[in-house]
Amino acid sequence: MGRALFFMHARRSPRRMKRGKIFRVEFSRRGAETRSCGGMVMNDAKALLAAKRAKKDEFYTQRVDIENELKHYKSHFKGMTVLCNCDDPRQSEFFKFFVENFERLGLRKLIATCYRSQDVDLFSQGDCERAICQVYEGDKNGNMILDDNEIGVRELKGNGDFRSEECIDILKDSDIVVTNPPFSLFREYIEQLAKYKKKFLIIGNVNSLTYKEVFPLIKGNELWLGASIHSGDRKFGVPADYPLNATSCGVDENGQRFIRVKGVRWFTNLDYPQRHEKLPLYKKYSPEEFPKYDNYDAIEVAKTSDMPYDYDGVMGVPITFMDKYNPEQFELIGCSDNGAVADQYKLPHFKRHNEPYINGKKMYKRIFIRRRKEEGK
Repeated sequence: MGRALFFMHARRSPRRMKRGKIFRVEFSRRGAETRSCGGMVMNDAKALLAAKRAKKDEFYTQRVDIENELKHYKSHFKGMTVLCNCDDPRQSEFFKFFVENFERLGLRKLIATCYRSQDVDLFSQGDCERAICQVYEGDKNGNMILDDNEIGVRELKGNGDFRSEECIDILKDSDIVVTNPPFSLFREYIEQLAKYKKKFLIIGNVNSLTYKEVFPLIKGNELWLGASIHSGDRKFGVPADYPLNATSCGVDENGQRFIRVKGVRWFTNLDYPQRHEKLPLYKKYSPEEFPKYDNYDAIEVAKTSDMPYDYDGVMGVPITFMDKYNPEQFELIGCSDNGAVADQYKLPHFKRHNEPYINGKKMYKRIFIRRRKEEGK
C-alpha cells in the first residue's frame, strides 16, 4: 500500500484551506478513511449479532456528522482538555477536527489514545504491540501545519482499553470526552463517564436510551440527546474485512466499505439552546384516540406530534420523543423497558410490567412522561 502526503483540506475551498491546519504527516492511503475505534448498534438484528460475535466494533464516523454536531457547543470548549479515547489519530475525524479547530475553540489540550504504532510520522500502522497516547497542545510556530514536533507520543503500558487504570488516569485529567465508543461496551462506557463526572459528546443508538445504565441519567437531567441528528440513517465506514450482509451497505467510489445505520444519535451532557424549545401541542384528548394501558396507569400516545395539550396524567410515548424533550415542559416518569417505572403507576392486576399492553396486545417499549404543572395551567 502506497503512502501519500495528506492535506487536511485538499478537497475544500481555497478560503477554508487558509483557515485550517495542514497535516504534513505521511501515512498510508487508508489513513484518509473517516475512522473512530468505536462503534454503533446496527438496526439489523442479524447483522448486529454477527458483528458482536466477530467483535466488529470499528465504525468510521463521517466528518460531516462531527461538524454538524460540534458547531452547537463552541462555548463549552474554551480552556478545556479534550479526550478522544477510542480514536486512532491517523484515521479519526474526531482528532483531525479538533486539531484543525484547536485555536478557534480555545482548547488547552487534545489527547487521543489507541492501540497502534507510536511512529509519529506514520501516526499508526499497527506494527507495534503497545498502545499509545498522543497529545497535541496547539500550533507552536504559527505555520498552520501539524509538524512532527507538535505531537507528543507516549507508549502505554497496557493495550489502551478505556477501562484500564492508566487510561482512567488520562480520563481523570481530561475535561470533555468526544468519540464514538464501541457499541458492545456502550453501557460500561456511559457508566465510566458518569462515575468520573465527565462532560461528553458521544455517538450511540437511540435504543440505548432505555438501558438501565442510561435512563436514570436522562431522568436526572444528567444526559440528553444531541442537537443535530433526530431521524433517518447515517453512513459509517467499516473495516475491509467487515461482512457486508446487512441492508443498506456497500462499497463507495473510493473502495471504502460502508453501512448505513438507523437510529443514530449523539448523547451528551453539554447544554445547547434548542433542547429548551417548547414543543407545540395541538390535539385535544379523547379516550378513543388515546386508550389506557392494561398494565400501566397511563395513556398511549403513538406519535409525539399527536400529544394532547389538555391531558394532565401520565402518557406513554415512543422513545424518539426524547428528540423533542424539553425538561422545563415535561417530567420523565420512567420507561417500560425492564419495568423501570415506580409501582404507583403499575396496575397490580396485571402481572407483566415491561412493555405496555392495550387490550391484551403487546406494544413497543415506551417512555412515560407527564406535562409539568406550569404547562397544565
